[in-house]
Amino acid sequence: MTDGTTWLAAPRSITFGGYHVVLARGLTPEELADRLAENVDDMRYVAVAVGEHTGSSLEELLDDTFGDLYDGIGLRLGRAGDWAYAVAYGGWQGEFGSLEPVSRGGVHACLLEYEEENGKPVPPQFEYAHDGRLMSACNLHLDASWGYQGVAGDAATALRLQDLFTAADLPDPGLDRREVHHTALGVVEQFLGLSLPKALIVDGTLPAVVLEPA
Repeated sequence: MTDGTTWLAAPRSITFGGYHVVLARGLTPEELADRLAENVDDMRYVAVAVGEHTGSSLEELLDDTFGDLYDGIGLRLGRAGDWAYAVAYGGWQGEFGSLEPVSRGGVHACLLEYEEENGKPVPPQFEYAHDGRLMSACNLHLDASWGYQGVAGDAATALRLQDLFTAADLPDPGLDRREVHHTALGVVEQFLGLSLPKALIVDGTLPAVVLEPA
């Protein structure tokens, strides 16, 4: 049995600040962590293994190591079916670049992200890249507040995703945003065949890395 991805739409599903999850088909979890370390915007980082952690214990490690939880970035790693995944903790907000470099070499890569405590507010984001190209991307509130005018990316791929949203009666400005978020995650899940193990991510232990300057 799989848990899908719609559980991410629940309030504070992973961390107080929201969630940042990258999934990749064609990489091991460790290879995904290395590519994400290379994809931090301001300088070069490496992924340093720190053993198995719960989300809380990794946050405690980041706080102890950097003096403040949000001054460091950690990743918990796993695999769900064909997809490796990395769940971010600490100060990940706004730190990572486009997924296109992560997807080089024929890899499929998907970002699911929501800065839940951002005061602007920022809508949840979806991005899918393959072999160094952006294939589809949109905000998962599917509203015009952040310029939503349909799905961006490769024309044919973006149209397939847009058709799935339309079949789910989205966008619908009359719906509550959390309901739209939940339904849109379900559409993306169907589109790419995604799933994440909720109990393991929320309460279990997973191999973890901390991103440190190279």
